[in-house]
Amino acid sequence: MNAKKELMVMDEPNKTDLDEETLFLVSQTFKALSDPTRIRILNLLFEREYSVNQIAEQLHLRQSTVSHQLRFLKNLRLVKFRREGTTIYYSHDDEHVLNVLHETIQHALHQ
Repeated sequence: MNAKKELMVMDEPNKTDLDEETLFLVSQTFKALSDPTRIRILNLLFEREYSVNQIAEQLHLRQSTVSHQLRFLKNLRLVKFRREGTTIYYSHDDEHVLNVLHETIQHALHQ
């Protein structure tokens, strides 16, 4: 596709109007990605699953802070959990959002 044609395609308005629920979910996802602590947690969970205590230890955060942020991320289905005995392990739950996060990190590092 040549540059002029590509520009025309990008300038075309989106033909599909988004419903209110979709708009809300998209805005909440960007809200989740706008917080440095949540970004750090999601980036860590990209590697593997962690318990709340392990996340707090790895990121030098209070356990209550981690729990609060995980609740926010879980409500948006950005993280999921599994129980093993009395320990709950968290992992990422959405490759799409993690890809956006990592592309944005790469963009920030590319100066």
